Amino acid sequence: MADPAFVADPYPLLTELRESSPVFYDRGMNRVVLTRHADISALLRDRRFGRSALHRYSRDELGWPPADPRQANFDAFNSNHLLDSEPPKHTRLRSLVQLAFTPKRVERLQGRIEDILAAQLEGLRPGSSFDLVERYAEPLPVIVIAELLGVPEEARGHLRPWSAAIVKLYEPGVSPQAQAEAEQAVLDFSALLRELVALRRTRPQDDLITALVQAEEGGDRLTEQELIDTCILLLNAGHEASVNGLSAGVLALLRQPEHWQALVEAAPREDSLPLFRLAIEELLRYDTPLPMFERIALEKMQLFGTDLRPGDRVALLYASGNRDPRRFERPNELVLSRDPNPHLTFGLGIHYCLGAPLARLELALSLRALCRAMPDLRLNDPDGSAHYTGGFVIRGLARLDVRSG
Repeated sequence: MADPAFVADPYPLLTELRESSPVFYDRGMNRVVLTRHADISALLRDRRFGRSALHRYSRDELGWPPADPRQANFDAFNSNHLLDSEPPKHTRLRSLVQLAFTPKRVERLQGRIEDILAAQLEGLRPGSSFDLVERYAEPLPVIVIAELLGVPEEARGHLRPWSAAIVKLYEPGVSPQAQAEAEQAVLDFSALLRELVALRRTRPQDDLITALVQAEEGGDRLTEQELIDTCILLLNAGHEASVNGLSAGVLALLRQPEHWQALVEAAPREDSLPLFRLAIEELLRYDTPLPMFERIALEKMQLFGTDLRPGDRVALLYASGNRDPRRFERPNELVLSRDPNPHLTFGLGIHYCLGAPLARLELALSLRALCRAMPDLRLNDPDGSAHYTGGFVIRGLARLDVRSG
């Protein structure tokens, strides 16, 4: 999965696997792999599987190697947030976080997001060439998450590098250097958040850290470490999906100019946001920014004829499920008006992405603003403008060279 050609275009091989080997064992990853939408959907809702198994078993009982001391802080971070916890801990954490991370708080951000986008676009001159990832896709999610959390402006320059370092550990076969960088990023981000949490306890503000500090249900509150690790997760999950979703979506549109033109023509209308929201759903299906997630067996069972024991891992190829012809008509075509659109990009079941409403709002507003400001946007080189980071679990563009005017 590290093959650059596969990362750049995984869909031909995924189509072949989906049709010939919908369920298979990958020896290199040591995982059973699911490729079809129905199978992935069913497993995501199956409580015999979880994101973690350490709430039930020790590493010895699971047959797992000892924890790697080189990533002790990363592992501790993973054990304290929603994504890798299971009930009853997950139920408690999600209930408390939802008290603070409300749809109303997200919708209140629309005006500020539009202001940030306008400022970014002012710095891009007509007729200029630029990297869409660096100059447009990356800055917005960092600024929005920073403002949502209440991170001071002077500290915001660290957030993107910290996030990029931490998420590398979700890829298989990471290097010792990547482990060390992720460890340091967790430590540095935690130190900043610990200072902010202490400040908000004495001087509350209208931000998410204050809301998380104050969130209470039945006398229960988040511990300081749970609060810190939740904030790190919000940056990592929200930021990576938004950056990769927007840049991959724009690339898909510019490669099929008739779709870009349709959005350009709609963009000036004040009532166009629902259309852009619909388009974003299709772009997230068509080129999935988080192509593979996994679940862990929590009990002994058979899965499609394969014997599993507690601790065995199952890889779910969201990118394949999102192109499954059994669930989507014309799956390999970009259909911006597709509705309904039951893509898997934000997951299903109890681990459905808590930040999905914010990601959807950011992406729809970003795409509309770009269409309004740069209707003649095009790729610098149709064959060589897209440069991928090299990861597949979190798949994104390192650079996208475009020209306006």
